[in-house]
Amino acid sequence: MLRYAIIVERAADGGYGAYVPDLPGCVGMGATHEEALQNVIEAIRFHLDGMKEEGLPIPPPNSEAENIIIEYA
Repeated sequence: MLRYAIIVERAADGGYGAYVPDLPGCVGMGATHEEALQNVIEAIRFHLDGMKEEGLPIPPPNSEAENIIIEYA
């Protein structure tokens, strides 16, 4: 089991994009946060399957994501 960090961002058009810092080029998009998340999960599986088929090593998860609150005046 692998645990990759996924970053989800709201796009200017109101949709969402998601990407995996440890898997460059692995992205998903959707009209909602949930849709983007599901699409990037599918993209991760597809990406890793392709790497496995090509005999490439699967990159270990290295990134972490945190949400923080900063007081700013």
